[in-house]
Amino acid sequence: MTTQTTSGVKISVEYTYQSEYSNPESEHFMFAYQITIENMSGYTVQLVRRHWNIFDSIGISTQVDGEGVVGEQPIIAPGNRHQYVSGCNLKSEIGFMEGYYEMIRELDNSIFHVHIPRFNLIANYRLN
Repeated sequence: MTTQTTSGVKISVEYTYQSEYSNPESEHFMFAYQITIENMSGYTVQLVRRHWNIFDSIGISTQVDGEGVVGEQPIIAPGNRHQYVSGCNLKSEIGFMEGYYEMIRELDNSIFHVHIPRFNLIANYRLN
């Protein structure tokens, strides 16, 4: 598990290689990741946007921006958390993802970024 806290918001990431949805002969490697967002601050926050940097070891870098996460813009009160699962496909069995969430503090409607720590995407058979 990879974890990082920014401005009182803790992000934890776990990933799994999805061999049943992958096809190495067609350069299709599927990964699922679970993210837990814990609000350890003293104010309510809302996740409004996401930004991902995705790197595939064959030299492909992709940036993905969008509203919320998996169709939601969760509001997270102090001491609460939000968890979701999503996926990423690569053309090779090794890569990584990192990025940030754009959040709003309900107290003053200020916008801030919460870093999503880099996490590796590695097919199980590549781990010795």
